[in-house]
Amino acid sequence: MNFEIFKSRISKLKKIGLPGEPAHHKLAPQMRIDELANTDMGNLKSNKAGVMALFYPDNSSQTNMVLILRKTYKGVHSNQIGFPGGRVEMTDGNLEETALRETEEEIGVPRKDISIIKKLTELYIPPSNFWVYPYMGITEKTPILIRQESEVEAILEVKLEHFMDDINMVKHRLSTSYAKNIEVPAFKLNDHIVWGATGMMLSELKEMLRQVL
Repeated sequence: MNFEIFKSRISKLKKIGLPGEPAHHKLAPQMRIDELANTDMGNLKSNKAGVMALFYPDNSSQTNMVLILRKTYKGVHSNQIGFPGGRVEMTDGNLEETALRETEEEIGVPRKDISIIKKLTELYIPPSNFWVYPYMGITEKTPILIRQESEVEAILEVKLEHFMDDINMVKHRLSTSYAKNIEVPAFKLNDHIVWGATGMMLSELKEMLRQVL
């Protein structure tokens, strides 16, 4: 989709309610649903993070979304696909600032060039004990994407049509550091399997975009 058309249509998102948990559950592994049902959310002593679903025009003025492949490290999200983003720091005024700062650090898009369209539904991630606060943003110029070498293994530029095509909704069997041989609902984007918390946030984003595109 041409980016100017995309930009004109997504302005309607500001008046649309968030799909929230029902949309998350469409891409939630069953073990995640069970775990959240048994978690006392009121007594969590968790960390917070802000992440960005960033859309932009490519060199042909078509709409892309950016994801990142994280580095391999000793942690539950090692070598997984996610949004640019990360942990709140003391210098951040709020979670939106966290998402903007981390996006600039991880993929090189200046925070001043990003316009926030909408805050999406926050999501708790039990394995890492984080509340993640996602934002949808756009940058109106084709960015020069520069990965943060210490954090990011690769940057994925995903075409909007590829993301919205239901053929890329799959079931995938995998093993993680905390679960073995499980089947999970996922997106297959740019030949990468995107599941878990990122898949759940993408599910909400896709449901919202379907209402306006």
